[in-house]
Amino acid sequence: MNAPGKHADFIVAHRRHAPNVPPTDMRLPARDGVPAEFLILLLPGFSQLCLSSLVDPLWLANSLSGRELFTWRLVSADGKSVESASGVCVEVSGSVTGRPYQGGPYTGSIVVCAGEGVERHNSDSLRAFLRGCVRANMPLYALGTATWLLADAGVLGNSRCTIHWGRMAALSETYYDLDIDDALFVRDGQFTTCAGELATFDLAVDLIRERSSGELVRDICQHLTADRWRDGASCQSVPPGLRYAGSAKKLIRILQLMEKNIEEPLSLEEIARRATLSRRQIERLFERHLSTTPWQHYLCLRLAKARQLIELTGMPIMNVAVACGFASAANFSKNFRDHFKASPSRLRKMAVRRNG
Repeated sequence: MNAPGKHADFIVAHRRHAPNVPPTDMRLPARDGVPAEFLILLLPGFSQLCLSSLVDPLWLANSLSGRELFTWRLVSADGKSVESASGVCVEVSGSVTGRPYQGGPYTGSIVVCAGEGVERHNSDSLRAFLRGCVRANMPLYALGTATWLLADAGVLGNSRCTIHWGRMAALSETYYDLDIDDALFVRDGQFTTCAGELATFDLAVDLIRERSSGELVRDICQHLTADRWRDGASCQSVPPGLRYAGSAKKLIRILQLMEKNIEEPLSLEEIARRATLSRRQIERLFERHLSTTPWQHYLCLRLAKARQLIELTGMPIMNVAVACGFASAANFSKNFRDHFKASPSRLRKMAVRRNG
């Protein structure tokens, strides 16, 4: 396979001016003194928080180290500005009409940043672009919902991947052969997939740690008033506040069991056996940390997945009921209406109108 290439009209280093701050000593310099390059493709509906969570830490790494460790360039499909999900338009410096994997040496990475309405951004030109990057063995980063586009292009193969939890159920049912992890980010071969939003900050920190020192990472977190960063393998589904609570480790294990057994729900007795706890101990954990019962939380997880499938896929409602562990359509519809105050068919009609 040929080495990645660089197209003159496609890749231009996107420099950032560092503020007047003292440099931080680093144990490791940038590899061979060459900065890591990122071409960031923004798609309409992308998360501005996701983009900032990637770029701002990289900018600070340059600033605080006094070295150019990273460069990046923002592009779009057509070279025009891109509107984020929050309505903020971001200017770009070019388009992806060129081909970065042809025309000369290029050792950078491609970052695809997507968000709302990702299913509408599938196109022959984007598929061809992604497949060309894969053939050239270029590192590919998918942020937020962009994993959907890699799956649509058929390039993931047996690679492990993740996606924002709001699309996880729909992705697994639409592309059922994927190896999907409930993780903040997953790095597998040339692919890095990330849940987006603040998980992108954790990915950025991981990139910085590869090219610098723990001291620089700590300085960046201090500058951003972030008291910690998370490992990529951390689960998205862990409720806020539990991730760092030492007494909740067993509860997190139980929540993971529930998440992985939606289609065929486990009994509380089976969950207790696998978690090596008594039924009463599990009930106390849920009451203390989540103010609910194990069964009610499990039901909410199943209904949340059902809503994703109803709003984001064309699966028949009976199939959705089965995929979420309900024995009958009637039982499913009753629980769904009680929880969401609307029937599954009504929510599907609303989603169709909303998505055009």
